[in-house]
Amino acid sequence: MYHQCIRQVFTVTLATVYLMCASSIRADEEDFSKMDLVDLVEVNIYVASVLFAHIHNEGEWMFDYSHVTMKMDGNLDGTRSVSASEVLASYRVTPLDMTMDMDMFMVMYAPSDELTLMMMLQWVEKEMKHQTQMGTQFTTRSSGMGDTTLSANYVVMKENTDFGEQEYTLTVGISLPTGSTDEEDFLPPMGNVTKLPYPMQLGSGTYDAIVGGAYLGFSDKWYWGAQGLATIRSAENDEGYRLGNRIDLKLWLTRAFNDSLSGYVRVDAHKQENIKGADPDLNPMMVPTADPDLRAQKMLSLTFGVDAYASKGMLEGHRVGLAVGKPIFQRLDGPQLETDLTVRFDWQLVF
Repeated sequence: MYHQCIRQVFTVTLATVYLMCASSIRADEEDFSKMDLVDLVEVNIYVASVLFAHIHNEGEWMFDYSHVTMKMDGNLDGTRSVSASEVLASYRVTPLDMTMDMDMFMVMYAPSDELTLMMMLQWVEKEMKHQTQMGTQFTTRSSGMGDTTLSANYVVMKENTDFGEQEYTLTVGISLPTGSTDEEDFLPPMGNVTKLPYPMQLGSGTYDAIVGGAYLGFSDKWYWGAQGLATIRSAENDEGYRLGNRIDLKLWLTRAFNDSLSGYVRVDAHKQENIKGADPDLNPMMVPTADPDLRAQKMLSLTFGVDAYASKGMLEGHRVGLAVGKPIFQRLDGPQLETDLTVRFDWQLVF
């Protein structure tokens, strides 16, 4: 089912890219180094999936739908792969793999050329496969609304250099605890409905601050940037714990092939801390995912993506993006499931 969904996303994206390019490619290419950021937004020369770096024209709206599929397979302890039998030597149950699907719905509005406001809603579906010491396998599932994000991107400085136009932006936001932290499912080893461990919950349960900034640079046919974001958790939630703080860093380089199509490579890094406190309903001796001290991680991933934009024709104002990411380094407080692959599809409409 997972691979079938991925093939469907690729098929839909490639078909849409073809239609957009066929309707809007021009023989004369633009010199993007001579454009302001707000002009570049109009020809779609930015990375679709780096939403916290988007800046729009005054009075402009953008609607975005994104679907992200993340696949995790096997366990790591530090950087070492750990077999199921090794984990079961210390726990009654071990996770084997996990799939997480997120549907994100975003709206952006720019009250000025310097300020862009954003709201993001999420729908999350999770599925985790397990194995017991007796060799029995079972799957747990959870789904529902995730946390809601409100944020603002603000241009603090612009400058023209020998390398092209450069801009610096500031991001501030808040994550609202609209995602559930008390999801339950039937667990065969327990023989009843039981609260699910931390990775299977849908939200943080706390009001969390989001702060960061981005650097954006443009020259002829090239766009590059860097972004840093910190998610700072507040006090303990109603379940008696606080998710660990998180830092995300992104570096990207984009090549514009024309005013309709661009491709990019991006390096993603993040650091996640362990959970503070603990949910008294979870037994950390049962399964590693119920241990609050086994949630920290450091990860470095490489992502390749393509974005297509229709500047005229029946699809004018629409754009799609497809990105595939693969970790190249992971260090996990384990045993903990390692990330194997991330696929993201974006559709956007700017008007």
